[in-house]
Amino acid sequence: MAQQNPVQDSGAFPPRTSRAPRRIAALAALTLLAGCSTLDGLGYYKQSVGGHMSLLWAARPVGDWLADASTPPELRERLVLSQRLRDFAVKELALPDNATYRRYADIGRSSVVWNVVAAPELSLTLRTWCFPVVGCVGYRGYYAEAQARAFAEPLKAAGDEVAVYGVPAYSTLGKLPDWPLTSDPLLNTFIQWPEGELARLVFHELSHQVAFARDDIEFNESYATAVE
Repeated sequence: MAQQNPVQDSGAFPPRTSRAPRRIAALAALTLLAGCSTLDGLGYYKQSVGGHMSLLWAARPVGDWLADASTPPELRERLVLSQRLRDFAVKELALPDNATYRRYADIGRSSVVWNVVAAPELSLTLRTWCFPVVGCVGYRGYYAEAQARAFAEPLKAAGDEVAVYGVPAYSTLGKLPDWPLTSDPLLNTFIQWPEGELARLVFHELSHQVAFARDDIEFNESYATAVE
């Protein structure tokens, strides 16, 4: 799940940046499955559902993009590559053969969500927030950077060390119905990554659909990293 935020102005993925942030970030949108927590109320639930749905509404089947004469050649090449990787994942790695990454959306920004992480001053232990589906995680994800920073401010004022960073991709773990209109799409935020990094992401996120243990990020990430 989590990779350090890529270059903000292009969406390109720099060689071998830290992998920790992408690992904890990939579940950001699963808060939409969690309902309303006592910490958040309806506002957080609303932005999670609305943000994820906006991705799904923007997505079109990869075949439609390839058939569209206005699709830029560079994007066309990357989409063809993504489907080769997707097919390899099914045939060679026995990963799910479903609608995930069979659609593509350009969301017009370089990050899909922004995560807030916080820890008490001089502590190495992250604060956590708990949700019914994913359990307790050390981040809060927002689809708008301004909302993430607004949430971060009171934590800073209370003395916490706080970071807000952009996330290029996440996974809903296959928890939503396997329909084209509800499955995770490819995004402009990562489609131009180098071939090896794009393959890593596709294999990693599909692995979470095979095995995911509530409240055990270390296992979940170790398993998906081994597959990738």
